[in-house]
Amino acid sequence: MPTTRTILKPAALQPGDIVGLVAPASPPANPQSIDQALAALADYGFKPRPGRHLRARHGFLAGTDRERADDLMRMFLDKKVQAIFCLRGGYGSYRLLERLDYGLIRRHPKILAGYSDITALHLAIQRRAGLITFHAPMWNGALADTQVPAFTRAAFLRTLTEPRPAGSIRQDYPANTVQIVRRGEATGRLVGGNLSLICATLGTPYAPVFKNRILCFEDINETPARLDRMLAHLGHANVWQQVAGVAVGVNKDCEEKDSPARREYRQSSHDVLVDHLSRLNVPVVTGLPFGHVDLNATLPLGARARLDGKLGDLIITEAAVR
Repeated sequence: MPTTRTILKPAALQPGDIVGLVAPASPPANPQSIDQALAALADYGFKPRPGRHLRARHGFLAGTDRERADDLMRMFLDKKVQAIFCLRGGYGSYRLLERLDYGLIRRHPKILAGYSDITALHLAIQRRAGLITFHAPMWNGALADTQVPAFTRAAFLRTLTEPRPAGSIRQDYPANTVQIVRRGEATGRLVGGNLSLICATLGTPYAPVFKNRILCFEDINETPARLDRMLAHLGHANVWQQVAGVAVGVNKDCEEKDSPARREYRQSSHDVLVDHLSRLNVPVVTGLPFGHVDLNATLPLGARARLDGKLGDLIITEAAVR
């Protein structure tokens, strides 16, 4: 298993580079968005290379497990491809983990970017191959949208194209969502992504190493009760006793809809976070700019960072690309 001394960095992305576009999880609702994504990649100055099965569909998946895993591995093997971008999340990446060749990935380190369901790939590749990957917006909308916020686009390009520390993820952040739950300061490598997928890997060979790490997480469409269960799950798995700090993004649509349950319990998703995380002896900051939101910073998972529980910030202190 790779150690922190053998963490690999992919090469920085440059204009004119060939980038692969794959769909390891769900297909887009509108097939035309594939063409829009490919066009957007060209507009960014890259040369898009679609996966062989990018337009496949198998029920709620973007092709069979074999097809989706094959596209991903072919991109890692292709010497001309500099980076691999994911089209969308949804569901299905978790099914691919035992089909990937982590030794091959380690021998051919490249940028892999995506978030949400793509968290399964981030966790497995970080654990089994020791490669920095990127919790980043995707190309089914988001980066392909001409109205993508300047904050989101700038953070994406700064983190992937510049071989220097990206700095504060709040740089030029125009919203007021950040709250400090526990003060203090922590340093460590970033681990995490989507909370549901983090919990799903526990007890498997793909579970992340949490000790002395800064855990970052976000989720979408989870009620406060389900968030409570997942946070308790992490507690039962001894995660809270291991991490150096906790950085929480913006949890979108994670409030109970108007219902008898909501009127009875009257507990928000933030209430649940505070209930669990305020007990910790490490800094905790919530509402940071990442998640299923338009203002979505790029996080280099596996890179060193500093969680500032005084100012309410997450600062990337290590270049994520070389």
